[in-house]
Amino acid sequence: MDLRKLKKLIDLVQESGISELEVTEGEEKVRIAKHAPAAAPVNYVAQIPTAAPVAAAAPAAAPAAAAAPAANALPDGQVVKSPMVGTFYRASAPGAKPLAEVGQSVSAGDVLCIIEAMKLMNEIESEFSGTIKAILVENGEPVEYGEPLFIIG
Repeated sequence: MDLRKLKKLIDLVQESGISELEVTEGEEKVRIAKHAPAAAPVNYVAQIPTAAPVAAAAPAAAPAAAAAPAANALPDGQVVKSPMVGTFYRASAPGAKPLAEVGQSVSAGDVLCIIEAMKLMNEIESEFSGTIKAILVENGEPVEYGEPLFIIG
């Protein structure tokens, strides 16, 4: 292989985001691999996303103030949180009876809802036994990891 072609391939690997390149021309074969230096360990910190951008904080202040008393008005009990990001469904199929209703008695392990994530339907089971005091998410709404779904008392 020509030395100029080899130099161009090396430059291509260095400038691009690829880490390895293999080229075969006839019986000649060239493999160029770029190894990144060992990086320091990275500490990940979970951040809670905000509902409104910082630039729109002033207009959003009034609804946020109104939401604070509503949050305090939630019934006491144990909170069932979303174990994943996805779409919340109360029933197993469109038009079917909801899996859980307010006032319904549930046991640990009972299916409360379904969260669709990456085209997979995941049954969310109750971690607690008791009575459903509140359903905090509407059918078909997106949910985030750790978002409260139900309150069981």
